[in-house]
Amino acid sequence: MKLVSGDRSETSRSAIFGLVLLFIGVQLGAQAQTTQADRAQLTQSQNATPEGAAGDYTLPTTPNDPDLGEPQVLKRTESYQPWTFSLATPIFYTSNVALTNSGELHDVITAPVAAIFYQPRLANNLYGLVDVRQQLFYYGRHHDFDFGSMDVEAGISYVIPQWHNLMLHGEYDFNRLTDSDRVLDEFFTNHSIILSAEMPFRIDRAQQLSLGADTNLSVAADHQSPRRNDYEGYAVYSIFLTRSFSLNGVGRVVVHDYHQNDRTDVSEVISATANLQLTKWWAVSAMTSFAHNDSNHSVFDYNVVDAGASMALTTTF
Repeated sequence: MKLVSGDRSETSRSAIFGLVLLFIGVQLGAQAQTTQADRAQLTQSQNATPEGAAGDYTLPTTPNDPDLGEPQVLKRTESYQPWTFSLATPIFYTSNVALTNSGELHDVITAPVAAIFYQPRLANNLYGLVDVRQQLFYYGRHHDFDFGSMDVEAGISYVIPQWHNLMLHGEYDFNRLTDSDRVLDEFFTNHSIILSAEMPFRIDRAQQLSLGADTNLSVAADHQSPRRNDYEGYAVYSIFLTRSFSLNGVGRVVVHDYHQNDRTDVSEVISATANLQLTKWWAVSAMTSFAHNDSNHSVFDYNVVDAGASMALTTTF
């Protein structure tokens, strides 16, 4: 059949329209991936423990955490147990599902996480770290945002007692984001180097203020839109009201330098956590946080409030 000029015009318009829809779909998909990567990082930032020394809700305490007396890393006991296995189920409300600057959607997120850590004492004041953790994010209503985040890390920490117990930490981190219902279907992988320094200031037997900075450098990634480098400064205040009940407050400022679209964001995050150790292996906690994000592309500006609770089962050996 011969095409007349009108047929050619209609065919061309259809082709152009199809390409536009494809481009929009790719852009929306890339933005969804960036949102999920940002949510995973934000969840880590809400925890009272800095990312370079720990991570999601259930990680072991940092070497500089207070314990009604001595910083943990300085305890000299023959019963030091380098292995930690943890299961936790954080459930929290979020005021901004898609981390957008308008038309915010709220939801409840259930984020179960399983993790195993090996932190051997390599020498005086020198500790190693190898860990694997998997966390899934399930949204109550907006299931299109469900995803999984897996991290594999290896690094070392060194404490310098004569420099006010300054802790230096370096590690390699592999992060893999997947669809939550298809854990083999990945949509982003990232290889990064994390370097951090933290100095604790013990106020008294039960209180401590820690100041720190860390750098998270992406050295390789599959899918570039969520890829970024992070530069962070933070302050952590911790108080043990009893041996089983503690409060933590965290303030942090993070510069996110994205590898694409000439995008740079600055995030301010404040959070508070109450932790109750019911038994040696069972703990519950309550958390609330507020994050404000400023970007050089205003479409990425947002505010988000999260609040929730978590139950964790942890054993060391």
